Amino acid sequence: MPDEPIVEVLPARVHGRYLVRHADGDARGLLVVFHGYGMNASDMLDEVEAIPGMDAWTVVSVQGLHRFYDSRSREVVASWMTRQDRELAIADNIGFVGEVVGRVLACSQVAGPLVYLGFSQGTAMAYRAAAGAGHPCQGILALGGDVPPELAERGLAPCRRVMIGRGLSDEWYGEDKLEVDQRLLTTLGCDVEVVRFSGGHEWTEEFRLRCQDFLAGLAESG
Repeated sequence: MPDEPIVEVLPARVHGRYLVRHADGDARGLLVVFHGYGMNASDMLDEVEAIPGMDAWTVVSVQGLHRFYDSRSREVVASWMTRQDRELAIADNIGFVGEVVGRVLACSQVAGPLVYLGFSQGTAMAYRAAAGAGHPCQGILALGGDVPPELAERGLAPCRRVMIGRGLSDEWYGEDKLEVDQRLLTTLGCDVEVVRFSGGHEWTEEFRLRCQDFLAGLAESG
């Protein structure tokens, strides 16, 4: 009987996609956003641009490196990783985001705060980018997704403000997980705001209004 195959991995350069929507006039800040599983950068940009006041911010929507076709719409969508070679995918994603943010900052001269926002699977990317992409951020917005486990040791410094959103009927991100995340982030020294709203695993107008307030507070504080 032949031996089991040996698994090898090799770095391979791929091209990642991101969308940039520049602010009208001088930007109040830079908002970098991460979509959920089975979405793409355009989908996420549409959701975020519905937040009131976003025309005053430069928004970057980063698309996951792992693309596939949605089985129903046949649209090209993406995910951030699977359990196969997970740690390598995390490193690839963080490195990609760091390059994206560095390029945008160099080209657009944004002087205001850097904020990361994630929805569903993309929330882990928002936290990971804050912790390891190499650009100090002033805030994180997390909707319907949890804190990745490795941050318990790595931390989030120097980011200090986090707002977590959860729909009261969200079956994917339960209240028990939210409470665990809140305790962890508080232990890491973050100022954590929790927003519970009517709805499920989704964007709502109520949550968007709270995002508006959170972003305005960061912009005003410098």
